[in-house]
Amino acid sequence: MWPVVRIPDDVVSPASAVLPDGGQVRAIVRWGEPVMHRPAELVTAYDAELRALVADMTATMYAADGVGLAACQIGVDLAVFVFDCPDAEGLVTRGVVCNPVLTLPEGRARVLDADDEGCLSYPGAFVECARPDRASVSGTGLNGEPVTYAGDGLLARCLQHETDHLGGTVFGDRVSARQRKKLRKQMEAAAPDYPIGWPADSA
Repeated sequence: MWPVVRIPDDVVSPASAVLPDGGQVRAIVRWGEPVMHRPAELVTAYDAELRALVADMTATMYAADGVGLAACQIGVDLAVFVFDCPDAEGLVTRGVVCNPVLTLPEGRARVLDADDEGCLSYPGAFVECARPDRASVSGTGLNGEPVTYAGDGLLARCLQHETDHLGGTVFGDRVSARQRKKLRKQMEAAAPDYPIGWPADSA
């Protein structure tokens, strides 16, 4: 998603999970591929295969300087995402969420944040996308344990963006035709910096 500078461990939320290491960096799948535009299959097995997938997702997210990555973005049709993202105060939360369920504020508590958004599967392009300024996601962690993550700022946007991916929605679906055209122009202009195979070929 959005490129960021890695945050020191001393500002990491105690709610964070430990992301698995040792994974291989994979090529990121682009918008337009079928896996990006259909609901993902639910995670039903919390095993070594899932751990290896999540390790690869983590390695790929960091290689691409992103703050979140869904399994579909490396071509795997499974409802799981990883994230390592700061909130509005700069406190970082890291985690793995399988089968996420998103909860957003309603009524007077619902305040929209119209900030720029980007996607590692449409690299080099950013446009304004209004989303609720707070979000909570519940699901299961890497070992099948219940997990819930919540926050504001970029973290709220990240949780919504990654959950969208697992429902087959890219953020370009949430902006106007004019904004999508702007996105495409930016992406095409940046294409030389993000060749097919990125970031695996440059890791």
